[in-house]
Amino acid sequence: MTSSSVSTTYHAPGSEPAQRRRSSIRWAVCGLLFLATTINYMDRQVISLIEPLLHSLPFMGWDFSKDVAHQVAFNNNYGDIIICFQIAYGIGFLIAGRVIDKLGTRLGYALAIGVWALSSMSHAFVFSVVGFCLARVMLGLGESGNFPAAIKATTEWFPPEERALSTGIFNSGSNAASFIAPALVAGVTFRWGWRAAFVTTGSMGLCWLVLWLLFPYNKLRTRHNREEEAMENADRADLASREAAADQAFGARFRRFFIDYHLTSKHTWAFSIAKGLTDPVWWFYLFYLPKFLHENYNLDLRHAYWQIVTVYAVSSLGSFAGGGLSGWRMKQGHSVNYGRKFALLVCALAVLPVVLVPHAGQLFPHNSWPAVALIALAAAAHQGWSANLFSTPADMFPSTAVSTVVGIGGAVGAVGGATFTWIVKRYFSLHPLLIFAMAGSAYLIALIIFQLMVPRLGASKPVPASS
Repeated sequence: MTSSSVSTTYHAPGSEPAQRRRSSIRWAVCGLLFLATTINYMDRQVISLIEPLLHSLPFMGWDFSKDVAHQVAFNNNYGDIIICFQIAYGIGFLIAGRVIDKLGTRLGYALAIGVWALSSMSHAFVFSVVGFCLARVMLGLGESGNFPAAIKATTEWFPPEERALSTGIFNSGSNAASFIAPALVAGVTFRWGWRAAFVTTGSMGLCWLVLWLLFPYNKLRTRHNREEEAMENADRADLASREAAADQAFGARFRRFFIDYHLTSKHTWAFSIAKGLTDPVWWFYLFYLPKFLHENYNLDLRHAYWQIVTVYAVSSLGSFAGGGLSGWRMKQGHSVNYGRKFALLVCALAVLPVVLVPHAGQLFPHNSWPAVALIALAAAAHQGWSANLFSTPADMFPSTAVSTVVGIGGAVGAVGGATFTWIVKRYFSLHPLLIFAMAGSAYLIALIIFQLMVPRLGASKPVPASS
C-alpha cells in the first residue's frame, strides 16, 4: 500500500462541503469550549493574583528588610512554582493529544477538566513550596487537555474558513477569565482568605464537567455531519489496520506513528517552534502582570483591577479580530495560505511596541496606563496570532492527527515557557528591557521560521505512510 494525501482545496462559503457543516449547533459547542477555556485560565491565574498575599507566608522567603528588586529567595520560589506548572503542562500535552485522539473529544475533555478541577482545589491544602509545586504539577497535567480537545472539536464542527474565528472565540475565554478572576479572587480572599479562591475556581470546573457530560456531543455530531464522521472512522480504521499489520508490538507502532511521522514532519516542527517562541510571552503576561503592577506602581489586586481588565478586554478584541481576519481574506477569494499568514504577520508587527514598556515606566513613574496600553496591544496581537496559529494543524493534517500535533506543539510551548520563566525570575526585576525586547521580537522570528519550513499551507494533508 502506498502513502496517500488528502486534498484541502478551499471551498467557497456557499459550496456543498461548507454548507453541510453549517448547523447552528456548532456555535453551542463553541460556547462550551469558551466556558471551559475561561475556567481553565481562571484556575491557572489564581496563583498570580494572590502573589502579594504570598509575601506573608514564611516558607515563600520574602525578606521585608529588602526592596522589591532584591527579593532573590521569593522570586526563585515563585518562579519555581510557575515552572513546575509549565513543565507538567508540556508533559501533559504530549500525552493529552494522543489520549484525546483515542478516547474522542467528549470523554477526553471530561477526563482533562476533572483532573484539573480537583487539582486546583488541592492548592487550598498546601503549607510549603513543595506542596505548591506538587499541586501545580497536577494542575498542569489536567489543563494540558483543554486546547487539544478544543481544537479537535473545532476541526470536527467547523469548515476551514470558520476555524480561526471559532478558535478565536473559545480562546477569548482566557480573556474572559481575566475579567472575572480578579474581582472574584479579590472578593473571596477578602472574606475567606486566599485558600478559598482555589476551592471556588476548582468547583466551577466540576460544574462545567456535569454540563459537558449531559450535552449529547457524539449524537449531535453524527446527525450534524454523518458523511464526514463515516469518512473519519474509515480513516481511523485504515490507520489502525496498517499499524497492526506492520507490527503488533507497542514500541514499533509508537515509533512509526509518533516518531517517524510526527517528529520528523517539518509541518509539526513549524507549528511547534512557533508555539515554543510565542507561548512563553503569554505565560509571562498571565503570571507576572499583577506582580509587575504591584512592584512598579504599588498597585495591589483591588487597585490594579481595571488595569488588568483593560489588558484582557483589549486582547479579547484581538482574539476576535485576528481570528476573523484570515477568514475574511479567504472569503475574498484568497487561499488558506495567504489568509493565515497575512493575519499572522499583522499580529507579529502589532506586538513590537511592547519593547517600550520599561521606557513608559521611566517617563510616567506614577501613571501605569501608558505601560498598560502597550501591554494590552501586545496581548491583543498575541490572541490574534494564537487563533490563527492554532488553526494551522487542521490546514496541514487530517483530523485524526490534529490533537496529537497540537499536543506536541503545546509541549514545546510549555518548555519554552519554563525556559523564559527561568530567565524572567533571574533578570526581570533588574533588567526589564531585556524581557520586553525578547517578548516583542518573538513573533516575527517565529513567523519567518514558519514560512521557511511551510511555504504553502493547505496544499495537502499528509497521512502516515504504510509499511
